[in-house]
Amino acid sequence: MPRTILIADDDPHIRQLLAFALTKAGLTPVEAEDGDAALAAVAAHAPDLVVLDINMPRMDGIEVCRRLRADSDVPILFLSSRDDEIDRVLGIELGADDYVVKPFSPREVVARVMAILRRVGARPPAVDSAAVAIQHGRLRLDPDGWQASWGGAPVALTVTEFGILRTLLAMPSKVFSRDAIIDRLHGPGFAITDRTIDSHVRNLRAKFAAAGGDDVIETRAGIGYRLGTCGG
Repeated sequence: MPRTILIADDDPHIRQLLAFALTKAGLTPVEAEDGDAALAAVAAHAPDLVVLDINMPRMDGIEVCRRLRADSDVPILFLSSRDDEIDRVLGIELGADDYVVKPFSPREVVARVMAILRRVGARPPAVDSAAVAIQHGRLRLDPDGWQASWGGAPVALTVTEFGILRTLLAMPSKVFSRDAIIDRLHGPGFAITDRTIDSHVRNLRAKFAAAGGDDVIETRAGIGYRLGTCGG
């Protein structure tokens, strides 16, 4: 079935432009003109991904993201007219999966949407998948169920966070450069800054630290990241 993509932006021209591009890509767009309408649309349509403008009236995209992340792991792609790293990093730390800075090409937005959807894949219903789950110390990942846990307690991750952790867990002794992590997540040649990966890693550490794990990911200065001992 076609994936549903919510476009939340107060600019009708941008919504129309993206809706046309997403439809051409075989996706089903749903539109919202502000933050309140975006939350209502998520509840009504259960979209597979949200394209979320940061600067919207009444309730901005940052607040919408906060509210969505309180009880949902729907992938979020931020649109930002602020060309500075503070907003981008803030968006990633809140749980967004990627961002695009205005002005942008509709083709670029579609490419990033498709990349996120490929990472999500077809999420199956929760089943007993002990045979395929991966464990390292107290860390456990269930790739089929898209679930992570620490010492048996579930840890809610975004699609990108899960992908980074799965990449590191697949080769626990390997140090991955930031570029290597980007290639694993998006494929070669995908344009993402190193700082974006750093933000995702910082977010991962914070989530597992809250669950009692402070050794999930190690930093190798000047090289990149590797899986930590994970309490093992």
